[in-house]
Amino acid sequence: MLRLGVLDQSPVRSGDTPAQAIQETLALARATDRLGYHRYWLAEHHSTPALAGPSPEVLIPQVAAVTSGIRVGSGGVMLQHYSALKVAESFRVLETLYPGRIDLGIGRAPGSDQMTASALVSGDMPRVDDFPQKIADVLGFMSGTLPPEHPFARVLAMPTGPSLPEVWLLGSSDQSAAMAAHFGTAFSFAHFINADGGGEVTRAYTQAFKPSAILAEPCASVAVFVVCAPTEEEARRLAQSRDLFIVRLYTGRLSRYPTVAEAEAYQYSPREWAIVEHARRRRIAGTPEQCRAGLEALAAEYGVDEMVVVTITESWETRRRSYELLAGAFGLPPRA
Repeated sequence: MLRLGVLDQSPVRSGDTPAQAIQETLALARATDRLGYHRYWLAEHHSTPALAGPSPEVLIPQVAAVTSGIRVGSGGVMLQHYSALKVAESFRVLETLYPGRIDLGIGRAPGSDQMTASALVSGDMPRVDDFPQKIADVLGFMSGTLPPEHPFARVLAMPTGPSLPEVWLLGSSDQSAAMAAHFGTAFSFAHFINADGGGEVTRAYTQAFKPSAILAEPCASVAVFVVCAPTEEEARRLAQSRDLFIVRLYTGRLSRYPTVAEAEAYQYSPREWAIVEHARRRRIAGTPEQCRAGLEALAAEYGVDEMVVVTITESWETRRRSYELLAGAFGLPPRA
């Protein structure tokens, strides 16, 4: 049986406010916890009108506080913007508050445009070349295993404790997968961002994996955009909102997450329609049976036993229903 998780980007819809989006995140976390989902990840995006979550480390304790059994984490912290020590300390605090329930997902992408990325590091552009060292430092600070020759070997990431968060590297290319294998962390491939070659990348991670102090065997998942509805026609209709969102995103016209009516009324140019058709390869939209079949086929292609589901629709009701129908299709055991 596949395990199912949630990746929440805290969408801000047309006519709604960012505050409403954050409240919906808490409501969706409670709902998916009751439905039996395995984990709940919070994304990091900056300066994006359609997505209200720039600080997963702030939302994680709020989500953990209103849920009981679901794992909660970042999907992910964009490490290039931050001090490795500060990230390690933040997640040690979270693990102390909610032992055995916290995930530290680390992303390599900026989660923003270049100007915002520069503002996040006080004017200096983050260096991608530093990313592997930052991963090593986060792992070393959290576990207290920095090598003696490290310049900060005597620095202690507090609060110390008997357990560590699960550490995941997130990516949509072979680079993050290779680093996850090298450092012995779990790996999640973002199929909803890139549908090309993900199976090969994930299997290569599994084959190259080196056991570490935090993980003895490879552990991988795939993040997929899914819209589940009672009929295929309804699911495809609801998924049209994402078509227009992706076109606006790719052409630099940032705005709130569009309604189906906005998407249906929009006149796509040939270039924009090509973007839509390409993006549709990265989604699953259909009935519960069709969504289950699609996710199981992807899991077999990638060689994983866990899928992380991204769902955004034009209303809270249809979004919650999508997760409910999917949980029913997989027979997830509900939590009290």
